[in-house]
Amino acid sequence: MGIHERKERERERRRQQIIVAAKRVFSEKGFNKATMEDIAHEAELSPGTLYLYFKNKDELYASLSLRILHYLLIRLEHLNSDAHSDIEARISGLKEAMYDVYEFDPMILINMFHLQSSDTLRNLTPELLSEIKDLSKRSLSEMAKLFEEGVQQGVFIDKHPMAMADTFWALFSGVILWETSKSIINEDKDYLRETLEIAFEIFDSGIKKHPKTVGTQTKI
Repeated sequence: MGIHERKERERERRRQQIIVAAKRVFSEKGFNKATMEDIAHEAELSPGTLYLYFKNKDELYASLSLRILHYLLIRLEHLNSDAHSDIEARISGLKEAMYDVYEFDPMILINMFHLQSSDTLRNLTPELLSEIKDLSKRSLSEMAKLFEEGVQQGVFIDKHPMAMADTFWALFSGVILWETSKSIINEDKDYLRETLEIAFEIFDSGIKKHPKTVGTQTKI
């Protein structure tokens, strides 16, 4: 291994060290109360070293999203590569993938949803912003492929596949954010899984083609 490769590996190791520390600090203090000094202390680095890797805590906050986006994209690409399964089985696989995405790292996922609806994106470097946009776009495109196949097979209603993917993602993120905010008030029971199941059932019913009835006769 050459000197350049060793330096790059060390730089990436240090970057991951900072991200892990940032995750702990954000989890403990929340985004607004956390400071770069807190994160530097947690990572056992000087604040100056921290700024060599991330220009502000917005970048650190956003960098956490990359991990979950990579995981989501891998799961979606795997579903689309399984061409031998029927479309309904793959849609069931999509729902399971979304459950797994949440369980993979709930805090990062919730951070990502807040990030997408905040001004934080404006404070990112063009490179980081481009990577987040690219992964998000590719993930939605992979979802849309599944819905497009269902439309082509006559299983789903004739609506734009990307609009279906947007609706599915909005449904998923909305339930996660609602259940998370509700848990602050009611800590006795976590209804997340059940609520997602109901939401997905309603979505399924809405996009599937149903027989048209005329009088008492069913028209297929």
